Amino acid sequence: MLAREVLGTATTPAGEPITLAKEGVAFVVRVRNEVLMSSRVHGSEDALAAIGCAGLADRRRARVLVGGLGLGYTARACLEALASDAELVIAELVPAIVAWNREIVGDLAGRPLEDPRVQVIEGDVIDAMRRHAFDAILLDVDNGPEALTVASNTRLYRGRGLARVAEALRPGGRLVVWSAFESPRFTRELERAGLAHEVVRVRARGAIKKGSRHLLYVGHAR
Repeated sequence: MLAREVLGTATTPAGEPITLAKEGVAFVVRVRNEVLMSSRVHGSEDALAAIGCAGLADRRRARVLVGGLGLGYTARACLEALASDAELVIAELVPAIVAWNREIVGDLAGRPLEDPRVQVIEGDVIDAMRRHAFDAILLDVDNGPEALTVASNTRLYRGRGLARVAEALRPGGRLVVWSAFESPRFTRELERAGLAHEVVRVRARGAIKKGSRHLLYVGHAR
């Protein structure tokens, strides 16, 4: 069994326990004692950023919204795909996640929060969408549209909430949603929101050609 050292504890807005621990050489965040993210596995987070930011390197003042900071890997991959005049807005609902990135695990992804292109909002990603329009919106706030970390996140994936996401995209913009599982319901919701879509399967461990796969739901503004 791996040695486990708890480095931080907090609660989610729903009052559920969330912990950051070092397990062997990896850093792991758990909610309700279930793994939410791990530094062992972040290939699909890198792919989330690569697909979401594709084609934006040459766009002046591109603006990208990331819902869910995680361990910073998605943010780092976005920054590497964007130009020097881009803006990356990161919305994180759990303040402890932001604090842990600044104080404990920042080196994992090269301290992306210190990049001047980054703006961090401690709050709901839906609220961040009310401030600006975006070239890409990347959502990794749950384990998928039907595996929620916070119950209120349901609105991100259905009805008026998903329509609000679509409205926050600039013409030709794209929405990318990370998921551990297939969700036929979410496919139907994308169609109702007027988003052309595709499903991309990516390796959880990136370049390592084995292990589990995750899904990226990619919606394109018509």
